[in-house]
Amino acid sequence: MIRINENYLKLQSSYLFVEIVNRVSAYQKENPDAGIIRLGIGDVTLPLPPACIQAFQEGVKEMASDATFHGYGPEQGYGFLREKIAFNDYQFRGEDISPDEIFVSDGSKCDTANIQELFAKDIRLAIPDPVYPVYLDTNVMAGRTGDFNDGRYDKILYLESLPENGFVPRLPEEPVDLIYLCFPNNPTGATISRDMLKTWVDFALENKALILFDAAYEAFIRDQTLPRSIFEIQGAREVAIEFRSFSKTAGFTGTRCAYTVVPKTCMAYDGSGQKHSLHTLWNRRQSTKFNGVSYPVQKAAEAAYTEEGKAQIIGLTDYYLKNAALIRKEMAELGFEIVGGENSPYIWVNCKSDAWEFFDLLLKRAGVVTTPGPGFGKCGNGFIRISAFNSYENVEKAMERIKDVLDRC
Repeated sequence: MIRINENYLKLQSSYLFVEIVNRVSAYQKENPDAGIIRLGIGDVTLPLPPACIQAFQEGVKEMASDATFHGYGPEQGYGFLREKIAFNDYQFRGEDISPDEIFVSDGSKCDTANIQELFAKDIRLAIPDPVYPVYLDTNVMAGRTGDFNDGRYDKILYLESLPENGFVPRLPEEPVDLIYLCFPNNPTGATISRDMLKTWVDFALENKALILFDAAYEAFIRDQTLPRSIFEIQGAREVAIEFRSFSKTAGFTGTRCAYTVVPKTCMAYDGSGQKHSLHTLWNRRQSTKFNGVSYPVQKAAEAAYTEEGKAQIIGLTDYYLKNAALIRKEMAELGFEIVGGENSPYIWVNCKSDAWEFFDLLLKRAGVVTTPGPGFGKCGNGFIRISAFNSYENVEKAMERIKDVLDRC
């Protein structure tokens, strides 16, 4: 008798974004002429930078010739891209990261989901709340989380991100083994100071813990006092793995390219306390289960590091930050408490009511899609996330609709 992995049965309801899609689809079916403005799922709307498009097209042309055709590439990524990443994103900023510590992939969602395969089933997890659902759900699937009771899993240490701590969780009061951090944060848009990030690195060093640091939105940082990478912090090479993506930076959500940095000095332990290289283990995992990102896509990603590509990416992220500034302004003028949107494309809004009810109000009365906070965790109750990923004209229209609806409530 074939049996299932019963941990899947512990997953709660449908995946957050599937639930949103289902509610929006039901509304559109009943109101086929309604004009929906989507400020919910964090998918970009502007096209790829011209520099990336040109390189993408040239990569495709190479595939049409015997002399320049590329078959299977290295599972870790082509050297030309890994070298550009290492220099521009790390070495140029004074961080000691080498090209062979970089693993190119088809998305940070995949990497943050798959990395947990390297770790024992009985480790102690610390996961923020609210949180990007993939961190939690993949550990549920792996059987690390225990049963679900009163909105939380028994074996998880939840790092509460609340207004009183500026949506930056405090250090655990007990030892943990694996820590998830995301800054600029998804969903709250909050950022972490360099001093605060150092306290996390120091905690990990003291407790022989590992930090999984999701920096997918670092390109939106405009405050130069904020860290873009955990590897800016002394000691982080020993206790951190970092995830980055071209999705929100250069519009690769539909093209799929990201990378994970696993320093060679980053170690984990077996049952007898012996050290093992996580770089070696991740390389083995990728070599076994992943065939690499396509050559044309990696050529397109490489172009993001040309002078033209860099300028075009700043233009893209500036555009979305302009949208975010408008959302911040309008929601604040309506009397809502907000965070995010200054160094992040997300605005976290205290809606002062049930979040799913507020979601339905904005959907059905204003035709605007947001994301309810409870989908990100128990601490998301009473909040919604508004995404800046849309056209400025649509953001203006959405804010006008929201204001009109709330003025009449």
